[in-house]
Amino acid sequence: MAEPFSVPVAVRGYETDVQGHLNQSVYINYAEHARWSMLRAAGISQAALIGTGVGPVALETTIRYQRELVAGDEVEVSCGFEWSEGKTFRIQQTIRKKDGTVAAEITAVGGLMDLKARRLVANPGAVFKELASDPSLFGF
Repeated sequence: MAEPFSVPVAVRGYETDVQGHLNQSVYINYAEHARWSMLRAAGISQAALIGTGVGPVALETTIRYQRELVAGDEVEVSCGFEWSEGKTFRIQQTIRKKDGTVAAEITAVGGLMDLKARRLVANPGAVFKELASDPSLFGF
């Protein structure tokens, strides 16, 4: 796996729940934001993916909450892809406070769907590598 890409995010008050900590659904939003930011940094836009007839799909997501986040916390959300020989790939993400404390670890399994056939493409890594202007972000 390549050195993880990361983006900064500030926890906003409206993202917190009645206990004052970050709502569980927002962790997924932060992870998704980091993924799309990484794709853009690699030179892949949403339009480029759709233009090739494929779209990313989430097949599984696991979140391990370790420390609470509250309004005003500043975090880094990392994103690293792990490739296999099959139709899926794994994404490892960490949400880390500025002091280095891990707030959450997110592991996701994804794929690229052929939008016409409605089936996963055989080698999603090859598609990302072909489209990226900087494939090193994916570990290629």
